[in-house]
Order: sequence, then structure tokens, then C-alpha cells
Amino acid sequence: MTTNHTSRRRPEWLRVPPRDSAAYHQLKRLMRAKQLHTVCEEANCPNIGECWSHRTATFLILGDTCTRNCRFCNIHSGRPAPLDPDEPRRVAEAVRAMELRHAVITSVTRDDLPDGGASVFAAVIHQIRDLQPGCTVEVLIPDFQGELDPLRVVMEAQPDILNHNVETVPRLFAHVQPRNRYDWSLGVLENARRLQPRVLTKSGLMVGMGESVEEVLAVMADLRQVDVDILTVGQYLQPTRRHLNIDRYYTPAEFADLRERGLAMGFRWVESAPLVRSSFHAGAQVALLREQSPAG
Repeated sequence: MTTNHTSRRRPEWLRVPPRDSAAYHQLKRLMRAKQLHTVCEEANCPNIGECWSHRTATFLILGDTCTRNCRFCNIHSGRPAPLDPDEPRRVAEAVRAMELRHAVITSVTRDDLPDGGASVFAAVIHQIRDLQPGCTVEVLIPDFQGELDPLRVVMEAQPDILNHNVETVPRLFAHVQPRNRYDWSLGVLENARRLQPRVLTKSGLMVGMGESVEEVLAVMADLRQVDVDILTVGQYLQPTRRHLNIDRYYTPAEFADLRERGLAMGFRWVESAPLVRSSFHAGAQVALLREQSPAG
């Protein structure tokens, strides 16, 4: 179904920025000192150099081991360790030490936990608000297997942005993320809007895994149907040889076209470019959207 292009030289537009700034190394030392994980490192994000140089990072909570095994993801899967009750405090202390104005919190998927880790997301939000007042908080959550109660716990903590990525088109779900379901993902976003109408909602797609442009546009239309505010679209990059092969590289012009189509559909913000990932320019998104017109 797919063709492995990873042996070919990447296009010029996919060259990754260097990771050699003083701020990057300072932030890396801080993460190690606080014994924290970041999805930037665990998922081998191509923007880690740029983002860390600007003192922004996406914190990975609930440990570093995922109970699912999606074929695109570089995060370790297996049997997770017990939860660390001190993790929310350490994350908030790192946010304060970095003097962040916007913090992004995500997690591994923890299907082994009764609430999927929702209570820990809520605790992190509250701790950040206590230790770094004025810092906006974005949470990138799992699907909680379609359960409403865990989502309610997260939404009652009132994050500024509720993010859940659909990742791919419905036809490829079973191939790309076999333990996930498209209806669960749409349900998370729809119910988040219903539970807290003032919280911005956000979702993202990776392209280049065998989908058609028409399928991408259909997913974008579905996301607008459940009133998603922010969309991110980026190129899938194969983390290792054991991961899903790249079907093709989209060009910058194709990404620009998807951005224009998304804005025409009614998204309030569309970030679409080859190296875009879900938290790329996240702080700018929430600041500008709040300035333009608060959701609600």
C-alpha cells in the first residue's frame, strides 16, 4: 500500500534546524534535573531545536511508556510504571523556571488506568496555575477510549486549549493506529466543545502515509462539523525503519493550499507546513485567538 521513500534524500524543505543554541542545552539540563519527559525528545520532533531555543516545550506526563503501539509513533510502548504522584508539581516548577507564557501538556496513552490519566492532567493544570499565574495551558489528550467522564475531569480544570489529534484519515486508522477509533477522536472534540464552550479546541493531521488529498479535506470538514478552532497539518516522517513507510512527500505549495482551504472552511487558525507538529507555534495561536475574540 505504501512505498518506502526513506532511503532517498529528503527534499530541501525538510531540512531540520540545528540543536546547538545555549537555550536548547539549558532547557535539556532543566528537564533532566526535574526528571521530566518531553514529547519533543520521545517522539524525535524535528522542531525541537527551534522550539527549545525559544524556551517552549511539550511536557510528556504519565510516564514514558505507552499502552498502545501506533505505527507512526516513536514513543516506547509496553507495560507502564506506576504513576508518580509528584509529577504535576515538578512539571509546574519547570514551567515556572522557564518563565513560560504558554505550556503544552501531553501524555502517553494509559489504557491501564481507570480514568486514562485524566486526573493527572487536571492536577498539572491546577499546579501550573498556582505556580505560574497568567500562563496559558494547552493539553494534548488521548481519546480515553471514547469515555465521557475522564474528558469531563480534564475540561472542568479549564485548559485554554483542548487538543486531540485525529492523526490520519478514517480509511487508514486500522493500519496506522490500530487501537484507536475515528469516532472516539471526533467524540472527544465534540464533547469538549459541549462541556466547556469557551475552551479552544484543536486537532492535527499527518500526511504522506497513503491518504488522498480528498480524504484529508473530508477529515477537515468533519473537524469543522464539530466546531474545531485550530488545525495543524504536517508531513509524516518515519522515525525508524520499523515504523510505517512514507508514501510521499507533500510540497510546500500543497501545504499552503491545505491552509487556505482550511481557513475557507472556517478554522480560526491553520498551521500547515512540512515540519509542523501539533504544538508548533502553540503560544502564538492562543495569544492571537484570545486577542481576536474569545471563544464562546
